Amino acid sequence: MALSDLNPVERNEEGIAAVLGILKQRLGERFQTGEAIRAQHAHTTTYIPTQAPDGVAFVETTAEVQEIVSACAAHRVPVIAFGVGSSLEGHTNAPGGGISVDTSRMNRILAVNPQDLDCTVEAGVTREDLNRHLRDTGLFFPIDPGANASLGGMAATRASGTNAVRYGTMRENVLSLTAVMADGQTVTTGKRAKKSSAGYDLTRLLIGSEGTLGIITSLTLRLQGIPQAISGGVCPFPSVEAACNAVIATIQMGIPVARIELVNALQMRAMKTYSKLDYPESPCLFVEFHGSDAGVAEQAETFGAIAEEYGGGPFLWTSVAEERTKLWKARHDAYWSSLTLRPGAKGLSTDVCVPISRFAECVTQTEADIAEMGLVAPIVGHAGDGNFHVLVLMDADDPKEIAQTEEFVARLNMRAIGMDGTCTGEHGIGQGKVGFLRHELGHGVDIMRTIKQALDPLDIMNPGKILPGAGK
Repeated sequence: MALSDLNPVERNEEGIAAVLGILKQRLGERFQTGEAIRAQHAHTTTYIPTQAPDGVAFVETTAEVQEIVSACAAHRVPVIAFGVGSSLEGHTNAPGGGISVDTSRMNRILAVNPQDLDCTVEAGVTREDLNRHLRDTGLFFPIDPGANASLGGMAATRASGTNAVRYGTMRENVLSLTAVMADGQTVTTGKRAKKSSAGYDLTRLLIGSEGTLGIITSLTLRLQGIPQAISGGVCPFPSVEAACNAVIATIQMGIPVARIELVNALQMRAMKTYSKLDYPESPCLFVEFHGSDAGVAEQAETFGAIAEEYGGGPFLWTSVAEERTKLWKARHDAYWSSLTLRPGAKGLSTDVCVPISRFAECVTQTEADIAEMGLVAPIVGHAGDGNFHVLVLMDADDPKEIAQTEEFVARLNMRAIGMDGTCTGEHGIGQGKVGFLRHELGHGVDIMRTIKQALDPLDIMNPGKILPGAGK
């Protein structure tokens, strides 16, 4: 997708000026218009240019979010929700200006219900903060996208991560939420019951809506018991195809793997240097099992036997927490380690997801594409659910490299869609993948637009995101 394909959003100068005056008076020092802080709130790890809002509101209550949205609706001014800014597809950019609503101060844990295995938190609570709070209860929240993202942002982008193969994504782990809609009214989408057949599923409608329908202010989440035992390790393979086939066999045999992450040879080279790992510079699987002492040992041994059938191994695993932490810290630092492969380059991170039976084919074809185009682009993947990421290292000031990268990303997205997959397993659409949504969903995009127009007729909620422009 070229930059010229980004949805334009017309600025409403008169309305923006009016809202700036209202919010300065209402919020005082908690409303900032300095250039640096505005640029920070449009921060994007893509190459998409920064499009800063006109002001940043640091909210502390749902009532304040209501006031801001109501003022923006009255003056037809865009409003963009902001968590910690770790999204990857230009979600927090403000193409038509407007107000960024920073929820980081809405960081209260409102209730923990250990007997029911759930909790209620404000949107600005981060996953690491929640798990620190839960530690003494014997419970934890399992969704781990790598970054210490806010839980409201994770719901808005339908985040998942390394544990998704066992615990699912945010879609499966949010029981209900409260959101401020485009008219300034709040909606609570459900109760704490573990299931319901009462009407439309408003919770799932808002999960993954990327702030285009409403601003999430609190969530009720499913929790899990901390496993009695955890084992994990790294297993090298002679090729990416062999590693992927071992993943498929592991999943098809029903082994309850908690994490199974693919790292290709180039990514492993970067991780060995950056994180000081002592493993072969070859494709590897990072694997983890949760359960009882006997269960995790049996699962690790069974996986080792599967890996051996595909030429992999030895699978060296451990139950020592410190050793496992080092491995997963290296995996989560994959982005930073990749940047060392081409110092000075900018990384464009993209992801796709395909049915597990097509995973090996999709990854190997993508590696062939990378080689053919002469790119430096390591691959990591949440292999257990068919999701993988490519980080293309490019000179963001070179139009030729940008064009080449866009061509590669387009080919990757269309390859995944052609395999009955998706152009994004967990990054979301934002601005960066707008051009591929109709290829994936067809008329479904028109249904989405109808929903958007019904709930946000003035198009003030994060405009220019998800939905392609007219005629696309």
